[in-house]
Amino acid sequence: MKVGLLTREYPPDVYGGAGVHAEFLARELRGLVDLTVHSWSVATGPGDDVADKASGLVRHRAAAGLDGANNALRTLSVDLSIAAAVTDIDLAHSHTWYANMAGHLAKLLHGVPHVMTAHSLEPLRPWKAEQLGGGYAVSSWAERTAAEAADAVIAVSHGMRADVLACYPQVDPDRVHVVHNGIDTALYRPDPRVDVLERLGIDPARPFVLFVGRITRQKGVPHLVRAAREFAPGTQLVLCAGSADTPELDAEFRSLVTELRERRDGVLWIPQMLPRPDVVQLLTHAAVFVCPSVYEPLGIVNLEAMACGTAVVASAVGGIPEVVEHGRTGLLVPYEEADPRGFEAALAAAVNEVVGDGARARAMGEAGRRRAVTEFGWDAVARRTVEVYESVLE
Repeated sequence: MKVGLLTREYPPDVYGGAGVHAEFLARELRGLVDLTVHSWSVATGPGDDVADKASGLVRHRAAAGLDGANNALRTLSVDLSIAAAVTDIDLAHSHTWYANMAGHLAKLLHGVPHVMTAHSLEPLRPWKAEQLGGGYAVSSWAERTAAEAADAVIAVSHGMRADVLACYPQVDPDRVHVVHNGIDTALYRPDPRVDVLERLGIDPARPFVLFVGRITRQKGVPHLVRAAREFAPGTQLVLCAGSADTPELDAEFRSLVTELRERRDGVLWIPQMLPRPDVVQLLTHAAVFVCPSVYEPLGIVNLEAMACGTAVVASAVGGIPEVVEHGRTGLLVPYEEADPRGFEAALAAAVNEVVGDGARARAMGEAGRRRAVTEFGWDAVARRTVEVYESVLE
């Protein structure tokens, strides 16, 4: 079976959960199918794209004539390039709206089945209009068109499956399959060293709360910064938070961090993407990992924290409750859009509860590690994905 896996993100250009999914799924799929990955190019020279072909990776660039154009249009130009290139596959598997249209066009052009994995849904992320402008209407159209025509839709959680059917009622429920995200528990495992903490200026003797994610409305990090005003004295806050989606959100976040630093010490913002081993060490030593997302189909980062043996406090949205077991591997905090201050107060209370009981936090971390190892291995994810492939090729 020749499969084309179509994705915007792929190493070394991975900045979110969908990219992590594509990276590790591809690694496992190579032992099960004849796989070629088609992704966006991060190359700097004209020969760099071609050099990857022998390893089963083909990179594509946006059309040069669209430099400076709306990002949605540049995305469609990459999709056209991918669709033109996948002439020898038996099945196209796309990830996120950035590649969905490539899969849809491959289905039309080459007569092959199209499987799309829904990592998130455009109708449930209206704040993206801030980032994409009119391109948000284009991205929404691309996703809807692909979903309604796809031979199968893979949802990364049961919550996501429900969202797919609610947002796109034209999709046949029998075509929507649940295959949870996974975690590599050999890469993500407790690291007892503290050299990264010391290099970054984190005091190993004081408990710290950790956030890892993008500065976007979806991830809810401003809620966490406001909640941190009520963290127990002596608790540090470490924010591994990359560039913001918009200048307005960047300004809001910087203002919140500045205000928090005026109230308490031990507030560290790390704006650059850290190497995976550095993140693993931070996850290992955090007293608690916090995921304050207002929308999250599953949340691989919660699995990463659990695999490192750390308790998790997370918002009870989307697929997060399918990963974080309330009271066993962490605590879940209800989120209501109409009551942001109530959410922030409850978030602070949950964090203080975990940080204030070290024995319970360790027990949660140990239970989280066991759950990640036994239920979310990438080998199982790949096998279930191939079963979906086989179902549409019958």
